[in-house]
Amino acid sequence: MRTFELIAPCHFGLEAVLKREIYDLGYEIIQVEDGRVTFEGDEEAICRANIFLRTAERVLLKAGQFHAETFEELFQGIKNIPWEDYIPRDGRFWAAKASSIKSKLFSPSDIQSIVKKAMVERLKGKYHMEWFPESGAEYPLRLFLMKDEVTAGIDTSGDSLHKRGYRLMTSKAPVAETLAAALILLTPWKKDRILVDPFCGSGTFPIEAAMMAANIAPGMNRSFTAEKWENLIRRELWQEAVEEAEDLIQRDIGADIQGYDIDGEVVKAARDNARRAGVEHLIHFQQRPVSKLSHPKKYGFLICNPPYGERMEEKKALPGIYGELGEAIRRLDSWSAYLLTGYADAEKYIGRKADKNRKIYNGMLKTYFYQFQGPKPPKRGRQPGETAKTQEEGGGRKGQPERREEEADR
Repeated sequence: MRTFELIAPCHFGLEAVLKREIYDLGYEIIQVEDGRVTFEGDEEAICRANIFLRTAERVLLKAGQFHAETFEELFQGIKNIPWEDYIPRDGRFWAAKASSIKSKLFSPSDIQSIVKKAMVERLKGKYHMEWFPESGAEYPLRLFLMKDEVTAGIDTSGDSLHKRGYRLMTSKAPVAETLAAALILLTPWKKDRILVDPFCGSGTFPIEAAMMAANIAPGMNRSFTAEKWENLIRRELWQEAVEEAEDLIQRDIGADIQGYDIDGEVVKAARDNARRAGVEHLIHFQQRPVSKLSHPKKYGFLICNPPYGERMEEKKALPGIYGELGEAIRRLDSWSAYLLTGYADAEKYIGRKADKNRKIYNGMLKTYFYQFQGPKPPKRGRQPGETAKTQEEGGGRKGQPERREEEADR
């Protein structure tokens, strides 16, 4: 099999989570940069990364990298990339997106136009064709310009990987599935612990947690652009990756995962989304305001995305909402609470300074992931025949990522 450099973009601030996911899939990390992780893998890796990665936005096949400060340098740099190694004679190719940061070339439309022309010139010479039908599989290109360094990657995913296929109905300001998964992985939560989202909206946090608990791969029920790249990836590799994902599902587990929202219609949509994700039996959804939040068990987790108040009329309600959330956190005094919000006065009205917070960019919006940590539960006794070493090691086999708790923010 051929070996490629693969680029996995992610939310800014969550690169370490994605790095761990890729490592646990069995692949070598080449580089970690702001908003992306580059790793090495073969054709099988393209299939498995798309199907198994929970926190990547997409998977790109890196075609080339070069320095360019002028459009002529951009043209020549693109023309020098061996596109014939990736794109067949009938392939449909175009520059789908270009982003530029601190670079002399900054116009996305001009960059895209020149890149297309340069690709055509290269392939005309290699295929001895003056016109390309572009009637075959799609090979969309994404370009990153950072400080005049151009990186060209062919998009293997198509639709962003946050589109798992289960969320048809959404609430007003839904958190992306990839972001929700990354934030859960930042906590020490495990499937035998309680998880409650008191602002569940369309159910993304509870559903992503339930999929982790049941070890359901996030991409196993959707399609990808690279499935049609028969010149690069054998069709059976996709089928084998899906079969691997099927074999790893844990169908007989139980979980205590709950989602509450004040809006009954939104709760109904969340139940429908959970059903499509195959985890409705693992989640209890209920219409309930945060002021009524309580739970008899200890050492649970609150993980949520409360309202930010983007509109003026909504901002007036935020002190009351965050005050009620603070009261709930105080009632659940043995619990840990994790919340993503762009509300600057969150800690003020919760009535407690967060033990930790992490800056997260949710799209273009700067938010913070506040972490209010409760006490750790008592350690459980070792199981018969289990050694301290086996307790520490857990999982680790290719295809079944195991999150290592010591790397989670506590």
